[in-house]
Amino acid sequence: MPEKIPVNIITGFLGVGKTTAINALLAQKPADERWAVLVNEFGQIGVDQAAMPDADGLHIKELAGGCICCALGPALRAGLATLIRTAKPQRLIIEPTGLGHPEGIIDTLQSGSFKDALDLRAIICLLDPQLLEDPRVMAHETFQDQLNLADIVVLNKLDLASEALVDKALQGLQGLFPPKQRVEQARHGHFDIELLDLIRDDTLAAQFPDSHSKQQDQAPAMSPLQPLVLPTVGAPIRRIGQGVDFVSCGWVFHRDEVFDYDRLEAVLNSLEGALRIKGAFRIGYVWVFYNRVLEHHDIDKIAWRRDSRIEIIAPEALDWDHIEQQLQGCIESR
Repeated sequence: MPEKIPVNIITGFLGVGKTTAINALLAQKPADERWAVLVNEFGQIGVDQAAMPDADGLHIKELAGGCICCALGPALRAGLATLIRTAKPQRLIIEPTGLGHPEGIIDTLQSGSFKDALDLRAIICLLDPQLLEDPRVMAHETFQDQLNLADIVVLNKLDLASEALVDKALQGLQGLFPPKQRVEQARHGHFDIELLDLIRDDTLAAQFPDSHSKQQDQAPAMSPLQPLVLPTVGAPIRRIGQGVDFVSCGWVFHRDEVFDYDRLEAVLNSLEGALRIKGAFRIGYVWVFYNRVLEHHDIDKIAWRRDSRIEIIAPEALDWDHIEQQLQGCIESR
């Protein structure tokens, strides 16, 4: 029998820095190892892949348009089978959407033929201490079970959180039972690659195992995810997604459209009502990744060159027409 592929789930609520943490892990990847990353996004467009490196020995597969724990369950099984067969990875990392419940993913990894091919190791949950100030997040059952099912909790974004909030988070984590194997502190998502090989505690249980499926039953009916067609200059593609607690809207712009950096940053920073904004944009001769969680944002250069794209997640629908007009107003005239 071939050796099982070690698998880790890197979980955590919206905007805690999962993609940044995975990029930090990829930077530690041994040069002679093949890794695969399966990225799941709640929004319809899919932006996270644009922020990940394009490197030898790395295969990235993106599943957008819902949660792989429920709505995209069949897509998860198909995606896993494809990765195992084509990429033949020596390690697999799964990044669920921040709104995803880990229970369904765990069940898939331990069922059918996957249990003979995959070795589920420590589940790592990232936690931004600033979330402790948001009562909506604290009351969210999926958020609570992301922590309940984690073997390791990594406090992230410590450069943005107050010392009092960090202490509050540490005290709360110490009160969890059974206790976590490790509680780590990180800046910019960096933690030691050795954590990936810790053994999973299969006695960990969800407190709200049915919460996500109940939410899906209450959610408005959604049309099947439509394949993205190539946008034309001046006519971006728009996709809207609808959940119970959050809505998403994303756009894809033609790669020849160049955005003005100052105007774009001003527009994105001023958008009200958005919980999460992330996008890849062509700025002159380079592409950048814009990432905003609540009122904090950062911008980094990326290797992505396919197109410009953005995804916005909010508790309720915003004026998408007006936002699209604002975005198009940031495009330099030719």
